[in-house]
Amino acid sequence: MQVVLYARISEDTTGEASGVRRQLEECRALAVGRGWDIVDEITDNDLSAAKGGHRPGYAKVLDLVRSGAVSHVVVWQTSRLVRNRRERADAIELFGRQRVGIIAVRGVSFDLSTAYGRGQAGLLGEFDSMESEVKAERVAAAAADRARCGRPNGGLGYGWTKVGAGSSATYAVDPEQAAIVQEITRRLLSGESLLSLTNDLNVRGVPAPAGDRWGKTSVKKIATRPANVALRVHHRGRSTETVYEGAWPPLVDRADWERLTAVLAAPERRQNSVARPGARRHLLTWGIGSCGVCGGFLRVGTKGNSRYGVHRPLYLCAEKGCVGRSQAAVDELVGKVVIARLSRDDALAWLLGDDDEARRQAEVAEDLRRRLDAAADQYADGKITDRQLGRITARLQPRIDDAERARRSATRMLDLDTLRALAGPTAVERWEGMTVTQRRAVLETIGMEVAIDRVTRRGPGFDPQSVRIGWKGASS
Repeated sequence: MQVVLYARISEDTTGEASGVRRQLEECRALAVGRGWDIVDEITDNDLSAAKGGHRPGYAKVLDLVRSGAVSHVVVWQTSRLVRNRRERADAIELFGRQRVGIIAVRGVSFDLSTAYGRGQAGLLGEFDSMESEVKAERVAAAAADRARCGRPNGGLGYGWTKVGAGSSATYAVDPEQAAIVQEITRRLLSGESLLSLTNDLNVRGVPAPAGDRWGKTSVKKIATRPANVALRVHHRGRSTETVYEGAWPPLVDRADWERLTAVLAAPERRQNSVARPGARRHLLTWGIGSCGVCGGFLRVGTKGNSRYGVHRPLYLCAEKGCVGRSQAAVDELVGKVVIARLSRDDALAWLLGDDDEARRQAEVAEDLRRRLDAAADQYADGKITDRQLGRITARLQPRIDDAERARRSATRMLDLDTLRALAGPTAVERWEGMTVTQRRAVLETIGMEVAIDRVTRRGPGFDPQSVRIGWKGASS
């Protein structure tokens, strides 16, 4: 008899594959003891069969069955082979057509070449599916209970240490890691770029969460975790997503976290990360500045006498080369306008935005989401129809999107301390002490727009009248 041995376990917590090895040993002992010819030994380690996901080993077994290379599949238990209803139906049909049987070391074996064997495999297989589903329901109920109690699903990660085990475990702040989380939040709110902050953490040798080097993605994830402000998110990203108060100490201020997550999630930031490759080296390129003739982005090029090694950086129209102006002169003019505006008595009120409005809009969006979730639950319970759910979604989702946009528009990028330092008599010193990245953050916060027009007067020197400066969404 030509047989293939197959072993699988759903969870391998150690990563040593000891479970599948033990199954194979028993399968091999049975095959050798009965004198069967073992064509292959195949495993799927740490892979569930309940949800019908791809299992490379199982796919290989099916290939052997289709090719006629084996007459039986030997498993430790039949539940190791299939637990999903659809897969079981397909397997019974394939095995029956190829006249291949299933032999279990422990449990019932099936001769799938007969109608009785196929029927018996289908009936007993239902119990395997039921057992898997009951276990999944039990696990889901336990996870929901943990969420309602504000307990994390496992460890909290970077910033805390776990004290105790099980349901009685508590979490204490790790002073060193918490200080890094707070530093990341503070520096990003001050306008520093993710790249600059990431490089600094690596240069200083600050241990990363995974024990390796920091990356922009890991810094962003650390900064935007709801856990930072003791929020427990259950079913993140699903229609059933729910937020509970966490049973652990927060690391950062709630208002700072809300402001930072709103800024880092803003669509315009994701677009700029691709569209503005020079954003961290030049003040006006790729987004803030534009060509006054064609409306295209600005780039920086050089012009000068190469014989004497004198090269002058210019802001140039990146689209058609319509205009060109001295980078240093334009930056100086922009700085003077910014400082003049920030030195006015009403600068603070103009800059700070409206945190209360941002919070109110966030609450509106959350309330609408809860109503949409309630409608989804009613649909699942058969209380409303698919058409009714569609109408509810069509009315509520645009209102959710509007509330999110309003929340983002009421949220400023820089934190209060930075804005206060820029408003008033210290504006000049603060501006001159900022990096280009931080200055860009200020310009983005105040909504500055700079357009460079063609020069209207002849002669040497810089013509400030050829540079138009305004503010988007704010009075000047």
